[in-house]
Amino acid sequence: MERLLDNGFQPKHVDRKALYVNFEERIKYLHDFLEFGIADVEALVTGAKYVKALIPTVVTLVYEKLLQRDITSRAFHTRSTAKEKPEDEDWLTEDTPQIQRRKVFLRWYLNRLCQDPTKMEFWRYIGKVGMMHSGQLRMDPLSVEYIHIGACIGYIQDIMIEAIMSHQQLSLRRKIALLRALTKVLWIQNDMFARWHVKDGDEFADEISLMSMDDQEGQDKEKRMFGSNDSSVSQEEDKSSLRSANSTLHSSKSRTDPTGVCPFANLGKASSTQTKIWAN
Repeated sequence: MERLLDNGFQPKHVDRKALYVNFEERIKYLHDFLEFGIADVEALVTGAKYVKALIPTVVTLVYEKLLQRDITSRAFHTRSTAKEKPEDEDWLTEDTPQIQRRKVFLRWYLNRLCQDPTKMEFWRYIGKVGMMHSGQLRMDPLSVEYIHIGACIGYIQDIMIEAIMSHQQLSLRRKIALLRALTKVLWIQNDMFARWHVKDGDEFADEISLMSMDDQEGQDKEKRMFGSNDSSVSQEEDKSSLRSANSTLHSSKSRTDPTGVCPFANLGKASSTQTKIWAN
């Protein structure tokens, strides 16, 4: 407090308009405020293999959660959480081909979060993900209300915290570093969703370009982001991921199991009788 009262003290200037009309300035502000830096980058790079090993389980648990509630499940029928599902359609299940495809998309997304966060392309990608769930720039819009998006991000974060903190081969220092870095990324992703749902900055609407975060990469079609050409995940790996996810679902109890048994209790332990989640 004394520092704030020192003569000559000036807080760092932040251009409010730039936060809404300039994507890179928004990202820089978030990085600065959250103190996302070299230590976080190092933690993400060295911890990527642990995060990747969790992806099949995260995907399974997230879609299990989404399909348990009609308000989130109906988005797979109507592409909007605000529209009711047609009465003559049966509710989708995890075995439905459409849901299997959506699981692959989520797996691609989580793999992208394990790539290089020092490149602006990393942040542009999560910016596009936020934009596309608000129904922007799509012939067949997907509109998911913000309450469900925020809850889903919180659920993913909770899974990650539980899994990483229960890992028996990571030191406490590395667990803390990895979780701090992941949490910052997830909260920046949360902002990328929020910027298309909240009304802050509406007075700049005429100057906000839907493509403001995009360069040549961003002008490619959606299939370049989520299609079969994604270099980080091969089609064979996708099939393996789905098999692994289904195996995990059937070989471990749900995180909401009333018995209170944690499905990650034995993470890091070798066993021939259960699915091993962590990579060596």
